[in-house]
Amino acid sequence: MLLADVARTSREVAATASRTEKVALLAGLFRRAEPAEVPVVITYLAGRLLQRRIGVGWSTLREPVPPAATAGLPVAAVDRAFGRIAAVSGQGAQAERRRLVRELLAAATEEEQHFLTGLISGELRQGALDAVAVEALASASGAAPDAVRRAVMLGGSLGAVAEALLDRGPEALDAFRLEVGRPVQPMLARTAKDVGEALDRLGPSAVEEKLDGIRIQVHRDGDSVRVWTRTLDEITGRLPEVVAAARRLAADRAVLDGEVIALDTERRPRPFQETAGRVGSRLDVPGAQSSLPLSPVFFDLLSVDGRDLLARSAAERHAELARVVPEPLRVRRLVAEDPTDAVTRTRAEEFTAETLARGHEGVVVKALDSAYSAGRRGASWLKVKPVHTLDLVVLAAEWGHGRRTGKLSNLHLGARRPDGTFAMLGKTFKGLTDALLDWQTGRLRELAVSDHGWGVTVRPELVVEIAFDGVQRSTRYPEGVTLRFARVLRYREDKTAAEADTVETVLAHRV
Repeated sequence: MLLADVARTSREVAATASRTEKVALLAGLFRRAEPAEVPVVITYLAGRLLQRRIGVGWSTLREPVPPAATAGLPVAAVDRAFGRIAAVSGQGAQAERRRLVRELLAAATEEEQHFLTGLISGELRQGALDAVAVEALASASGAAPDAVRRAVMLGGSLGAVAEALLDRGPEALDAFRLEVGRPVQPMLARTAKDVGEALDRLGPSAVEEKLDGIRIQVHRDGDSVRVWTRTLDEITGRLPEVVAAARRLAADRAVLDGEVIALDTERRPRPFQETAGRVGSRLDVPGAQSSLPLSPVFFDLLSVDGRDLLARSAAERHAELARVVPEPLRVRRLVAEDPTDAVTRTRAEEFTAETLARGHEGVVVKALDSAYSAGRRGASWLKVKPVHTLDLVVLAAEWGHGRRTGKLSNLHLGARRPDGTFAMLGKTFKGLTDALLDWQTGRLRELAVSDHGWGVTVRPELVVEIAFDGVQRSTRYPEGVTLRFARVLRYREDKTAAEADTVETVLAHRV
């Protein structure tokens, strides 16, 4: 398949607001592609590179390159070119990357150049989201959408599922099942304003502490233990204490869901940045462990000794969890069998208050009869926090004044639209410590795609957790709303922009 086919489909998808038409356009493209090409095609249409970062900034793309007169650039050749660019290192790397990028652009037509530039800069926004791609794959192959969706959740890779499906047909989906050693996308929670509302919506439930840590998925197969983050990055080598704890569990083979957190001498959570810094550090792991040990806390069991528990109820899964994992390594919880009972509701509220007093974020209320919906923000898990917070994407940043001169300070904040673009909601420079301001300036410079004098526009990749007092009407911003008293709590490098909160979620907070 030629890159021209992908670029044209990208333009056509961007030009229509109809989900049905987007699905039809993508399905047609997938039918024409060779199965081995589909992982590349589907990744490009989602606005990503298989190599993730290739070390190329906006300055490399700024100088125009004369385009090719006719299309003849295969998708596979483009992927190989990006692989070569990503592999460049050492002295003269920047100049060599620039040469290779210009060589690639010179082989591309004008439309292909536009597509490649958007892809490299992270500015490709045509609304071809993963959910639409799943429907298109189902349409192209004759498979049931739910079966494709489940395979992607359990396979961990949309591209791998697409290649197998288009090569061997719907029966290929049977190979994508929960396996020890292959991470699955974690189940996520929606939001409720308080515990009472959550209990009313879910019925018989468990109320669990919501820890201010890093989500982990732990796979044990005998003495072999592997640990992944919520974004499916493997971090086994950084967490020897988690590996040791997993080897002590009462199961030879298991897949567990939980968090890892740094606690002080009184078992209260240390600042999130300390936990995140420790998890992110690859240097001197024994020394880091000695100075800041981490504690794993498990709250779900997805598989044990060859038995897939995903379809089992939360109550059944927790019974197995309690059998396998000792109490000090399990999340604290309260079971509310009858949420209509006044005493039960009072106990749930008291449990929530105690959790907050212990320094944790809040609670997660989980329906006792719920299955584990891997990769979904299921309606059967509801998180309750005492402070309004949103995970938003940084779209731009303004240079500071006074003691913040030379620092990127005032952040432009965006929420995710259904088509994959971001709606600006307002700005904030509040809540930034000097250390966070320094880090923020360096990171945003790396993500900058243009410099306007007043500040920079950045690739919409960096997620920041924002606290606010409410959402109010505003004619200054595209969705007609803005945040009241927005302030930075922390950056969430463990989340991708695709996991940021949506405009719909923001509008639900309107006063």
